[in-house]
Amino acid sequence: MSGNPYQDDRGNKDASITNPHGQGTLIASGTQVRPMPGGDGPFLIGENMTGGYGKAGPDILHGCTIAVEKGEIAVIVGPNGAGKSTAMKAVFGMLDLREGRVLLDGEDITQLTPQARVRYGMGFVPQTSNIFTSMTVEENLEMGAFIRTDDFRKTMEQVYELFPILREKRHQAAGELSGGQRQQVAVGRALMTQPKVLMLDEPTAGVSPIVMDELFDRIIEVARTGISILMVEQNARQALEIADKGYVLVQGANGYSGTGKDLLANPDVRRSFLGG
Repeated sequence: MSGNPYQDDRGNKDASITNPHGQGTLIASGTQVRPMPGGDGPFLIGENMTGGYGKAGPDILHGCTIAVEKGEIAVIVGPNGAGKSTAMKAVFGMLDLREGRVLLDGEDITQLTPQARVRYGMGFVPQTSNIFTSMTVEENLEMGAFIRTDDFRKTMEQVYELFPILREKRHQAAGELSGGQRQQVAVGRALMTQPKVLMLDEPTAGVSPIVMDELFDRIIEVARTGISILMVEQNARQALEIADKGYVLVQGANGYSGTGKDLLANPDVRRSFLGG
């Protein structure tokens, strides 16, 4: 067996790169599930979220619910302007909810700042401005370990095993890398925090199909360690192919939800959002 926890079979219990606290309880999927204190519900859920940007701004989300289980890949797709990135930012605490709540492993974190949520085990990779371009690759990864008080070299080694090109370019300025390599740096830096949940906003935006496939392969390997993945993607068909669960948002509300396979087979979803 490989020493790299990312390369074991799905369901592997080796989650050494993850935060060791909290495992969650897996239950049947569904947007109406109400988790109870103590972890009896989805590992992460943004439940009945309504809100927008600013105190007086219009609502962008309308009763939207997004949930992901431990070690599961959940994908948010939908047309432009549907509120996909807003839903993820709401889960991460980047906008105030007028209604609804966010729970992580059964604990209500609705009032926590994004910085506090990182300490609770949430890693967030925004679509743009997600690396320090003037710093080296290795310095970027070290910045990801800012909340760590232990020796993080083992985690860095795991990131290098996941993304071998980063080891090769570890002394190179991150701003000199290709778009796909920059995304690897951004994901790697988030993994340095040992997250329980990794949130990715359009991770394959602007990269070639080959690079997209490679990134998706790495995302699958991360999920195999027990880290929950919540991802917003414009490449809906490809994302749903790797998803355990999918959410199609329409005008800030849940339009369709189900397994990735079910959504790919749904004729309405195919016709309206996947090009037939």
